Amino acid sequence: MEAQAYRGTCLQSVAAHYDVVLISGAAPTWEKEFLLDYEVADPADQAALTAAGHALADRHALAGVMTWTEWYLIPVARLARRLGLPTTAPEALQGCRNKHTSRSLFARHGVPSAASVSVRTEHEATDAARRIGFPVVLKPAAHAASMGVIRVDTADQLQAAYAFAAKTASHGVESTQVLVEEYLDGPEVSVECVTHQGQTTVAAVTRKTVGMPPHFEELAHMVDANDPLIATVAPAAVAAIDALGVTDGVSHVEIRVVDGRPRLIEVNARIAGDMIGHLVHLATGVDLARAAADIACGHTPDLTPTRHQAAAIRFIYPAYSGTLTARCVTKPTRGVERVRFQRQAGDQLVLPQDGGDLFTARIGYLITTGQTATIAQARAQEAYRNLDVQVAAVAQAAPVTREHAA
Repeated sequence: MEAQAYRGTCLQSVAAHYDVVLISGAAPTWEKEFLLDYEVADPADQAALTAAGHALADRHALAGVMTWTEWYLIPVARLARRLGLPTTAPEALQGCRNKHTSRSLFARHGVPSAASVSVRTEHEATDAARRIGFPVVLKPAAHAASMGVIRVDTADQLQAAYAFAAKTASHGVESTQVLVEEYLDGPEVSVECVTHQGQTTVAAVTRKTVGMPPHFEELAHMVDANDPLIATVAPAAVAAIDALGVTDGVSHVEIRVVDGRPRLIEVNARIAGDMIGHLVHLATGVDLARAAADIACGHTPDLTPTRHQAAAIRFIYPAYSGTLTARCVTKPTRGVERVRFQRQAGDQLVLPQDGGDLFTARIGYLITTGQTATIAQARAQEAYRNLDVQVAAVAQAAPVTREHAA
């Protein structure tokens, strides 16, 4: 249900304008109403993906191929190339997927970023942290969704932090290394960009709320069509995309603003997760999923804003790990676009500090809109208070309500 909760709007949007055929690791369920045809194959397996792509090409006149899944970027680009369809070069996407390569290209092209050292052992990580200076951030060189990312404030925290990052990094395809990086102290944003034939347009800026230190769990996002921060961060985002050689597609560029200046975190060469694309559509009218499909088919996307408002999403987390016993909306809130629960009573919830991640911790999310960012965020806060979420902690039988946990 994760895919439906977070990517259902993307598939719905693309299917409204194109006939869609799907390659998926399992037979489609909820996706079926949006599909013309499908093949079952592991998209991470290049040979299987290519065979499935050719099977669909034998049955249909394919106009383009795309993915919004981080792990499939390179295999899908290779498939597009083999089918003679538009794509950013797989080599450029390898640079996006490997954050060490990204940092090197940023430095070569003068894109402001962070000091970064690639390491393979705890000893190397310790040396790198001392050279950079605490606090530092440890992260897998090739992963996503802030998984395995942790802040380290002192040398005595480094052993456990390295083990945490290395465990996630060991599952990487493009790289199994860990990066030790300068901690960028400032608000985090993402810049949602659309690139067609080498020309990039900034569609929106997303302001992020992260928490649960020393982890970087994303707790909320907000998109304001009239955000003045666009002028500050857009040039750096475009420069980063150019440095990596991304020529076609939608990108989600993460930045921290340090002392009023943008510093690059990473470029994700696909539509943002966490419903950010939907927020952009609600706030500006620009449809990033449609734009990605247009570009994949060689068409110029329409990026004309038709709305000028704000949209916010807030994710629903428990106060601590435990068993979800109940969740519901107690009363409606003005401006709520949707509330989505992705966990059921009886499900186990594990927060990052207990070894979990966003897939084991989140109960769901709510989305609100408003004429301004202030209104949209106030509505999100009110809607959050109007939830009744009960969790039984591992060490206690009595459930705790969300109001008490907030």
